Order: sequence, then C-alpha cells, then structure tokens
Amino acid sequence: MTLNFNDPQNFTNRELSWLDFNARVLEEARDKANPLLERVRFLGITQSNVDEFFMVRVASLAKLAAVNYPKPDASGMTAEEQLLAVNAKAHDQVIKQYSTLTRMLLPLLANLNVHLKPIDQLTDKQHAFIENYFNNEISPTITPMAVDSSRPFPFIGNNTLNIALRLHKSGDKHDKRFATVQVPEIFPRTVRLPGADNEFVMLEDIIKTFIGNPFMGYKVQETANYRVIRDMDLDVAEEDTSDLLKEVEHQLKKREHGGAVRLEVESGISAPLLKRLTTAIKVPAYAVYSIGGPIDLTFLSKWTKQISGHDDQKFPAFKGAPVPGMGREDDVFATIRDHDIIMQHPYDSFDAVTELIRQASLDDEVLAIKMTLYRVSANSPIIKSLGQAAQNGKQVTVLVEVKARFDEENNVHWAQQLEKMGCHVIYGLIGLKTHCKLTLIVRREPDGIRRYMHMGTGNYNDVTAHFYTDMGLLTTNTDMGVDASNIFNMLSGYSEPPYFHQLHISPDGIREFINAKLDQEIANAKAGKEAWAEMKMNSLSDSAMIAKMYEASHAGVKLRLIVRGICCLNVGIPGISENITVHSIVGQYLEHSRIYAFANGGDEQLYLASADLMTRNLNRRVELLFPILNETLRQHAFDIFTTMWHDNVKTRVLQADRTFTRIDRRGLEPLNAQETFMRQAEQKSHAQHVSTGHLPGTPHQFHPMLSPKNQAKSTQDRGPHA
Repeated sequence: MTLNFNDPQNFTNRELSWLDFNARVLEEARDKANPLLERVRFLGITQSNVDEFFMVRVASLAKLAAVNYPKPDASGMTAEEQLLAVNAKAHDQVIKQYSTLTRMLLPLLANLNVHLKPIDQLTDKQHAFIENYFNNEISPTITPMAVDSSRPFPFIGNNTLNIALRLHKSGDKHDKRFATVQVPEIFPRTVRLPGADNEFVMLEDIIKTFIGNPFMGYKVQETANYRVIRDMDLDVAEEDTSDLLKEVEHQLKKREHGGAVRLEVESGISAPLLKRLTTAIKVPAYAVYSIGGPIDLTFLSKWTKQISGHDDQKFPAFKGAPVPGMGREDDVFATIRDHDIIMQHPYDSFDAVTELIRQASLDDEVLAIKMTLYRVSANSPIIKSLGQAAQNGKQVTVLVEVKARFDEENNVHWAQQLEKMGCHVIYGLIGLKTHCKLTLIVRREPDGIRRYMHMGTGNYNDVTAHFYTDMGLLTTNTDMGVDASNIFNMLSGYSEPPYFHQLHISPDGIREFINAKLDQEIANAKAGKEAWAEMKMNSLSDSAMIAKMYEASHAGVKLRLIVRGICCLNVGIPGISENITVHSIVGQYLEHSRIYAFANGGDEQLYLASADLMTRNLNRRVELLFPILNETLRQHAFDIFTTMWHDNVKTRVLQADRTFTRIDRRGLEPLNAQETFMRQAEQKSHAQHVSTGHLPGTPHQFHPMLSPKNQAKSTQDRGPHA
C-alpha cells in the first residue's frame, strides 16, 4: 500500500492549533506553581495573543470566506469552515479565561487583601472619591455620541473600550434614544481607591455610574460595555509604489478602518441594545462574544504593577550573565578575533550585542557597518550607535523592515531618524519581508580587512531580549563573512550570488537545505546507520516540510521536535509519524530560538536560524540559517537542546489525539529548563565577579509582560507568548 503523506487527515488546522497554543498559555495562569501576580499576567497575555490572532489570522479567513475562496487548507478545511470552527473554539476559551479570573485569581488576590471592587461595595468615602474623580478628570475628556436620524452611528476604533447606552427623555419612557461613549485610554483601567493599599475599581464602572450627568434632561435606562476587534493587516502593493515608506505610512492610516471580525459585549446586555450594535458594526452572530467580566483583559499586566507590597508574588529578579570579553572595558574585536562566541539570551546578557555595535561606531579602524533590523525597542541603543557611526564618517547601511507586523509605525519612525543621522537606509526586496538577523562590521587591521559578524535567532531588540529566549553567534569566519557581504549586496542592489559557502537563506534556500539534510538522514536510516534530527522552532505549519518529516519518520529517522506554538504535524499516525515526538515549552520566558540539528552519519551538525518552518518564512521572507562550526560551541548548543528536551515542568507532549499533555513526573526529579539556565547564568556571573573582584550590580526585574496588542504599540510593550 502506498502511503499518502499529504492526506488531510495527517494535518491539524493551523488556526485551531494556534488556539491550542493559547490554551497552553492559559494553563500558566491556572498553574498554582507560578507566583500569583505572574498568573494574573499570563491571563492578560492570553488576551493580547487572541487580539492579534483575530486582527490578522481571523481577519484573513473572513476575507477569504467572503469571496467563497474554494481551496482548502492542508487539513482539508475551507476558509468558511475554519472561520466557524475558530470562533466556536474561541468562545469556549473566553469562558475559561473569565472563569480563571473570577473563580481563581480574584479570590486568591482577595486573600492578599487585593480587591477589584464593584461600585455597590464602595465605602461612602470611596464613592465620594470616584464621583469627584469623574467630575473633575474623566468627564471633561469624554464625548457622548448620540445616534439619530441626523447623526449616524460613529466609527468605533479597533480595540477601544466603549459604553453603549439606551436613554429616554425624562418623563417619557416611550422615547427611545441610543448613544455611545468611548472610555478614555489616557486613564488607568484600574483606579486605586482611598482607604486601603490595594483596593481598585474599574474605570468603566466609574463612568457608567455617573454617565447620566452629561445627558441632562434624559434618563439612562441601560449601559453596556463593548469592544470591536478589526482587520488590522497591512495591505501594501509594493510593485505599485516607488516609495515603500510613504506607502506604508498611507496604509497605516487606512488600517484603523478595517472590517470588524469580533464584537465583545458585556454579558446581560439587552436584546435591543445588542441588535443595535451588531447591525451598526456589521458583525455576524458567531463573532459576537458575551463577556462575563471586565472586557479586554490586557489591563491585567498593568494592574499587577499598581499592586504594592507583594513582590514575593512575582518571579524572582534575574540578570543575564555578562559575556566574557564583551564588556564596556573590553576590546570586543580582540575577543571575537580570538574565538567564536555563542550566546543564549536572556541567560547571557544581550549587552554583548549592543556593546559590539557601540564600539564599532567609535572605533577608528571600522570602515562600515551593515545591519538588518526587523523589530527594535522604542529607545534603542543600537539605533543611537548606528547614527553615531554615520556621524563619525563610517559607511552605515541599515535594512529596516517597515512591514514588520504591528511595528510598522515604530520602524517607519526609525527609518526616517536613521536617514537624518546619515545612515543609508534600505527596505529590502519587493514582495519579501526581511526577517534575518545579521550584522556585518568591516574593519581595517594590520593583516588586512576583517569581517566581524553577529547572526541570531531573535530581533535586535534590547527590551524583548530580557524575556525572549534566543541564540546568537559572534564570529570572524572568512567564508561566512563573504556570504554575509553577498547577502547585503543582494538586499541593497542587483546581485544573485551563484552559491553560499556556509550560510543558507530563504526564500527557497532553507527549505532546500533542510530537505536535503532529511533526505540524507533517510538514506542513512535505510542503510542501517544512525539517523535522527532534532529541531526547535516557534511554529511548524508548512505542509510540504511536514510531509518530508513524515517520509523521514516512515524510513526510520527519529525526530525530536520542540515547537512552542502552532504545530500542524500529528504524531502517532501508524506507519507515518511513529518516530516523531513533539514537545512544547511554555514558561516564564518566550521560547524563540530556532535550532536545526542532524546526525549526519555520525558527524553531528547543528544550525541556528531566524526561520520557523512556516510557508511564509520559507517562501516569502529573507531568512538566515547558519552553522555552529566550532566543536565546543556546537556541543554547548546540543547541551542546551538536551536540557530543554528533558524539561518535565513546563513541557507539554503532543499526543496522538492531537492534545498536549504535561509529563507525568512521578518518580522523576523536577527539571525546569529555564530555571536551570538561570541558575547556570547566576553561577557564571558569580564566578566572573569572584575572578575580577567586582560585585554584581542590581538585577533587573524581568517579567513576561506582553501587550503587543493593544497592537499598534511599539515593541517596547511586546512580551512573551505572542
């Protein structure tokens, strides 16, 4: 019998798999082993995640379904079938989110004398306080919007919290009026009350209590909170524009008016008020979500910062270990020239990367700096160093990806600033996002020109580097340097290198390379040799790559996969995927590194990459995959993978029924990989401090905060598990 590796039954739908991932994040909010305030933060993260998911993925499904797009996905589902299934599953997840809040977290917070109080439980003093707060601060900022024959229903912005009202003229209950009020975003959602350290009230509850004041001569019959999530995907036709920067700016202005894909309403809303909203906002019934609690849980992360006196309910402070020879007082070029360096962030401090760019900007012998930037922080030290380098007369070329989703506005700003500072800014290739993380520094030295490189799995973002786990390589390898120069020539000009010595790039190149490596493992398995592959990535959704993994498994190749998020591959399919095991780690830090390793007939090889095994990464992005050639560093990278593979605290294992389950730890010593790496980093830091006689500095408090979403904010607000 011929096996069909591409049978739709062999695949899980990508969107449903993503919701399963968000359910794993929700498990962290329910996990009693996590500190309480971190559990509250994780719940906020699930909301941020789902907001972006609807703004992009569900919005795309809605557009495909609207035109009756006929082609099914790899799992055999049409766009309309996916849209209905996704919303059904998301409805169930909302119920679990709010039961987690109301039945678990709020009672536990109350045990710590932390309260989110309803209006009817306020003291007289607190009630007087909120009335004064409304009249003096809130009321002047709100704008009641009446809707009648002369005033149409106003546009409701994406991700804004609003209050719908039914009113009638005083004394005339048959009079029916409608109005809506946007809750101002300039005030905190949780307002601290007088009389206790940690008593709060929701901002919208204050407004609803006194909202009748601006409607003089009318009586408010009903109020209900609601929020709209809209299509926020950017549609830039690059081939039709000569100035990509201006086109992105233009599309950013249009994006806020995308169609509605989700309407959240306060539970208990009356049928007439709900009908008014759904009709005006034009949202189908399956996309209307009844919310049994405060709408938009992203406020939870900020609320935990307002809560005082409970630092013991947060993750302990942690500071990454300094990278030896890469400090401010070191000659970083001498260090890298002496030996390659592999780093794992945040356990190894990202300061090594920012220091390399800083010293390059000041070093008289540095001739040129070339760099790709996909996401940077709102106050990036790397941007400042690049500007300084240009002002110091160095040739600075920066590729800024202005189409980086939800960072477009931030990146447009930095592109303009870099140009003003004298840098040469490029925007990549038409039709492709440039997602690779690559820095090339050209330096004049006594023995000639030398190229210094940094290549990484994560962004040049000094903020997210504190809570995304990523890996990077610092090297002066000659072949890699030539390859890096060719990559930049390809990105900035007209160049099609016939081959690369050590590096592999997408589009196409990484897919071809991994396919070739798996074909070699298949051949070795058939020849009775040791054959395996170990891979770690954020998402696995490319159907052709999954089919190749099935082929390898069928041939006897053992595959161990660590996939944090989307996984469309299924395990346990007889004769097809019995040799594949999939783990997913969701913990304190967001697992973001990408590792691809192969038995290679006994000559083990390991590569790091910027790319996940998703169609967009392999076909529609410029991505980079690079080898770890030094035997000692390669073994260190293998050790990192092995530690993660044996994690039995934060790991979930994919089952044949497509569910992820935790490892049964009975009889096992607990192993939390992230805690293990933190402990090793602290030991390394201590050893360095002892050897140098320097005392450690005050550790930075790192937390998985996450808010890309309220999305159009800068990556300074981004956090794990997006």
